Amino acid sequence: MTPTLRSAFLILAATFVYLGLAILGGGGLAAFFANPARMTLAIALLGLSGVALFSRGNLSPGEREDRANRWVLGAFALIGLLEAYLPAYTDRHELWTLDGESLRWLGVVLFIAGGALRLWPVFVLGRRFSGLVAIQPGHTLVTSGIYGVIRHPSYLGLLVNSLGWGLAFRAGVGVLLTGLLIPPLLARIRAEERLLRTQFGAEYAAYCARTSRLIPGLY
Repeated sequence: MTPTLRSAFLILAATFVYLGLAILGGGGLAAFFANPARMTLAIALLGLSGVALFSRGNLSPGEREDRANRWVLGAFALIGLLEAYLPAYTDRHELWTLDGESLRWLGVVLFIAGGALRLWPVFVLGRRFSGLVAIQPGHTLVTSGIYGVIRHPSYLGLLVNSLGWGLAFRAGVGVLLTGLLIPPLLARIRAEERLLRTQFGAEYAAYCARTSRLIPGLY
């Protein structure tokens, strides 16, 4: 299987497992899709996944990889599986839910916005974007556009996307799971920045000095 086909297979498999767990937690197809916001959320998930199929992101270890950081992928996968199922389950059983139907639609908007922000850098970086902490062949720094403001826009998108998913189910547990994403995400960021500093030296240090990691002016 070529890297492109492997990436496409992983995207499709992850999407259908994620949506399948949500439908299971929500009580089945009829119950899940009875709510317009949940239906829109599912369509948005499929749409974002369809866009991701055309990206050139990969799981290549490249020329040099920080293999010690691979544990983060397991943490993301575990939290992702829990987030797929638990918010829908608590929504169905009215367990630790937040009030307001409008909150569902806010969640849908955040899910779409976060997903777009998550994917945008993947298209900007192309084959330099890897799911592993690695230096790719011909790796160069991108410091313009959104990268001229924050260094890890895709990770900010991941957090917004995750929070939106939880809110679309009015799920307090969804907010908690988004919070649980932060420690492994910060570990990932630190590993990436160490590797980039060793690769680009003063150029990367200067870039860090004029940008924020995730939130402009705050972090």
